[in-house]
Amino acid sequence: MMGRDELCRACEGTGMLADDEGWQYTCSICRGDGSYSKDDAAKGARVLEVDETNRLLD
Repeated sequence: MMGRDELCRACEGTGMLADDEGWQYTCSICRGDGSYSKDDAAKGARVLEVDETNRLLD
C-alpha cells in the first residue's frame, strides 16, 4: 500500500478521472497507476483531444 504523500491527488489513487458527463478516462497526472512520484513530475502533461462539443477523445 502506498503512503498518503505518494497518492495521486487528482484521481485520489484510482487512476481514473471523469468529466462532467461521467465519461471516465485514465488520469493524466499519474498515468493511471494511482501514485504520484518524481518520475511522473519529470514527464510533461498529456494534452487531451476534444471534439467540437468538448467531449474527451481518449
